[in-house]
Amino acid sequence: MTQPKFLGSQTCSSSSCHGGAGEKSKQYTIWSTHDFHHARPYATLETARSERLAEVLKIGNATQSARCTVCHAPFATVPAERLGHDAAATEGVSCESCHGPAEHWIRSHTRPDYTHADRVASGMRDMRSLYVRANTCVACHENIDPDIRAAGHPELIFELDGQSATMPRHWSKETDPSPIYIWQIGQLVTLREMSWKLSQEKMPPEDLRNRWNGLVWLLQTSMLSENVRTVPEFHPANLQKTQNEADEMARDLANISEEEKANAPEWSRKALLKLAASSAAFQDKSVPAKVQARRAEVLVLALDRLGGGINAYTNSAANQALNKLFADAQSLPDFNPNQFANDLNTFHSSVAGFLETK
Repeated sequence: MTQPKFLGSQTCSSSSCHGGAGEKSKQYTIWSTHDFHHARPYATLETARSERLAEVLKIGNATQSARCTVCHAPFATVPAERLGHDAAATEGVSCESCHGPAEHWIRSHTRPDYTHADRVASGMRDMRSLYVRANTCVACHENIDPDIRAAGHPELIFELDGQSATMPRHWSKETDPSPIYIWQIGQLVTLREMSWKLSQEKMPPEDLRNRWNGLVWLLQTSMLSENVRTVPEFHPANLQKTQNEADEMARDLANISEEEKANAPEWSRKALLKLAASSAAFQDKSVPAKVQARRAEVLVLALDRLGGGINAYTNSAANQALNKLFADAQSLPDFNPNQFANDLNTFHSSVAGFLETK
């Protein structure tokens, strides 16, 4: 069978399909009118900032360089013979960028007798699988070449649960499991990708090593449930093992039983309580301040996601304490580990009663 073609978002846009106003038929409308990060990234390549970046990198026009279009305009990197006449790079990250080339499933996926498994079998990407979803998103949301970053491209931090929550929702919330699964799988896939990236660099940038160390610390600290394997002690010299184990753990977590999923609130509570009580780690003078800053960066995101999933921030004191931690971690050069440790203790006090009695 020949590789399927990408047909373009216009094939999904009719009012009788995904371009309507009904609750179950407005996916195209949501993407095109509200999801600017995915519907408008090609336009970003036409800005003066992108022009300056391209000039520094000596790659010519950003709209024509695969180093830019691979994420900002995925259709630009697809061979012409695999593009339908309506598929254009200017549509940015559109329907098929996530759900897969539509040629083989576009007609059948609306059949009322088709199950989700039937659609996946016909070529639609299984975005209900958190492992598949994380793999689909992480490529453009995590690793970026050091020279592109040095030229001025914003840093990318992949946080599957947080980004899923802020993305204009065009899928049913009921199909998502507890945030702790989305968060953990996203972080494990991030660790896998970060480990791969480090392994490809002859001289890994210090900042990437610091981010890697911060994420390893976070996972080692948070994965407490007996049903979720603890992240082993990793070492930069053993990046391939890290990469393989993180991937295996993400796969396993995506396939846990419904019985295990019922433990999600308890897992979230335990993980959040342990993370909230981790102030001593920020008072460890043997850990460089730059690594501490990266720990804090991923920690506050984890506290936000895990606590929100179990309604831990129903009082103003907890919200204020979390906001203070976000402010502490906002500037990496100005990060103060002692101040952060003190504010983390305050945060812990604000949520401990709720978490210990939950």
